[in-house]
Amino acid sequence: MPSSIHFSLALVRPPTPSVVDGLRADEGPDPDFAAFLDEHVSYRRALEAAGVRVEEMAPLNAFPDAVFVEDAALCLGSHAIVLRPGAPSRFGEAEAITADLEARFATVARVDDGFVDGGDILVTDREVLVGLSARTNAAGAKALAVAVAPTGRPVRVVTTPPDVLHFKTDCAVIGADVIFSTARLAASDCFDGYDVLVCPSGEEAAANMIRVNDHVLMRTGFPKTEALLRDSGYDVITVRADEAARIDGGLSCMSLRCAP
Repeated sequence: MPSSIHFSLALVRPPTPSVVDGLRADEGPDPDFAAFLDEHVSYRRALEAAGVRVEEMAPLNAFPDAVFVEDAALCLGSHAIVLRPGAPSRFGEAEAITADLEARFATVARVDDGFVDGGDILVTDREVLVGLSARTNAAGAKALAVAVAPTGRPVRVVTTPPDVLHFKTDCAVIGADVIFSTARLAASDCFDGYDVLVCPSGEEAAANMIRVNDHVLMRTGFPKTEALLRDSGYDVITVRADEAARIDGGLSCMSLRCAP
């Protein structure tokens, strides 16, 4: 089965001016479009520094959250899956990404029932974890399992903690059998059998990080988390993502990392 941490390609979609209207769970200031664009460029450079080729898909101003491409698709080796994001304003993103996937992957499947956001899908070397949330329901998880079946990876459904938007808001794969997790998610025992590195208290927003080849990309502004990772032997690249965070976005959701 394809590795969950080694990739050759990352697909991204630049933010557009409509990003200021992106979805968010809490009240707060809108993202600054110019600053978001600058951060996105830095994000792309970090991916390249980690050893992947970055390809840009066309911007979609009609969909404010389209910069978060991971919610609309899942890539597993040469197999891609078009997902069904759970927010009504994002329904059209799946259709928009289909042609991009068909041009790059040997096979493309679709989730045609329920709802499932990529932010609720954690791929490890042994399985695919799907966290039920406000954006992902049981019907979507069941349909995803059917779409994933050709890859041979089993799908396991877990529950995202209350008040957490996405499963991967609170966790990340940082090694073949190593999960970085917040304490509240680790306490649910959903990672039994894995080595778990627990996020320092007060820095839970750092948990949405990504392992890309020999590097871990994490947000700037979380010194205890950065020190923990470095002390644990990880090569860390820090990336500013403050504007994405204003609309509940993080590092994992701004790219589709794959090895088609």
